Amino acid sequence: MIHGGAGSMRPGKLDEAQEKAARAGLSNALDAGEAILAAGGSAVDAVEAAARVLEEDAAFNAGHGSVLAADGHVECDAAIMEGAERRAGAVAGLRSTRAPISAARKVMEDSPHVLIAKEGADEFAREAGLEQVANSWFVTPERRRQLDELLAKGHDAFDAEIKYGTIGAVAVDSDGHVAAATSTGGLTAKRWGRIGDSPLIGAGTYADDRAAAVSATGLGEIFIRTAAAHEICARMRFCGHDLQKALDDVLAEIGDMGGAGGLIAVTPEGQAAWSFTTPGMYRGRVGSDGGRQVAVFDASDER
Repeated sequence: MIHGGAGSMRPGKLDEAQEKAARAGLSNALDAGEAILAAGGSAVDAVEAAARVLEEDAAFNAGHGSVLAADGHVECDAAIMEGAERRAGAVAGLRSTRAPISAARKVMEDSPHVLIAKEGADEFAREAGLEQVANSWFVTPERRRQLDELLAKGHDAFDAEIKYGTIGAVAVDSDGHVAAATSTGGLTAKRWGRIGDSPLIGAGTYADDRAAAVSATGLGEIFIRTAAAHEICARMRFCGHDLQKALDDVLAEIGDMGGAGGLIAVTPEGQAAWSFTTPGMYRGRVGSDGGRQVAVFDASDER
């Protein structure tokens, strides 16, 4: 199961070309993850592969096509976690590492740390052999236009029609292990080194074989304050909530606190669910039963 961000997307208002590009990107990401799982691969490999496809796709706010910070640069955040041993890795503020989600995985597997940031994160990724690019590689003309438009409104401006284009993936493999991955460029015109929920384990990303794997998209500050991804797993473990109820109730709490967004999750038993409180969420899922969905708008779009 994957998401490409939740936000203000509405039928008839979302540019047709943008919608078509997003649906194609979601389908390509599903293909990448499905191929690994169908061959008996791990959930971690599947979510990394799906996230990499979305990071390379300018239709989404992660990797190439990320939004710009107020200083005109792109800063990428990402996290990955596996549910068997609850190992996790995350990076924040990357400016030159082409594959943020792969950097996060390197942190998980090849370092004693969970989260590293800024220049140190790029240095670690470079030493780990990951491809480095100029920051301009991440930038697209449309993202530059969005920044210029927002800055023209003043430093306190906020995009009311925002699309939280964070990308994410969750999966369960044939051994019943779950994994989650999340990657983002953050918010347009962010300042002061702002970091959202995506790279924070337990907030925007979490995986636990005792409950579920979860990836979030939305107003990160509220997802951090609710420890949203972990909260879902806690409600399942300690309160006996099913997956859909846990997602819906956590999003309701986020709404009560002034936030909005979406969540995707999957359990070790293969139950999968998504929930969102914005007009739309780029999303898709595919299962071993052959079922497949790619959707953008409300439930009527799930086909």
